[in-house]
Amino acid sequence: MLTPPATIHALLFTSGEPLSRKQLTALLDFTDTELSIALKALATLLEGSGVVLIETATEVELRTVPEAAPFVGKLRENELARDLGKASLETLAVIAYQGGATRSEIDWTRGVNSSASLRTLLMRGLIEGREDAQDKRRMRYSITTETLAHLGIARIEDLPRAAELRIAAKKEALDSPV
Repeated sequence: MLTPPATIHALLFTSGEPLSRKQLTALLDFTDTELSIALKALATLLEGSGVVLIETATEVELRTVPEAAPFVGKLRENELARDLGKASLETLAVIAYQGGATRSEIDWTRGVNSSASLRTLLMRGLIEGREDAQDKRRMRYSITTETLAHLGIARIEDLPRAAELRIAAKKEALDSPV
């Protein structure tokens, strides 16, 4: 059985983004005091590991330690230097033609997990994630002006066959179990 700090570590690692303290207390069925104790224990466990627990008044997140910055920078430079792969381009197309999409919608459309593609697109500033208005527990991704500039178009409507494909995507989304 996982300890509370290990459980929080797993949740933060899996989310890949900040989790609210409120969300953590609900997931773990903890009081605020129990969460604070578990977070302190996790911070102690992470010492010397290359990862640090970042806490604000409302959110908690895992990040790399500042000393790792030169190495993380090299990794990101390598990632950003590569061309976007087929998976990232597919993911970008789904987001663009659907006028925004959640990860589950993208995964369902593509038929595979799109986490790595989303990370690449976020790192490059080609998409942005915002809280989904329909379900605050998930992110809705949309393209950025950087994407439009990269594609050489001024508006999303300038995408080839945009109107036709958007109608087909909405129809399919209505028929999907997601």
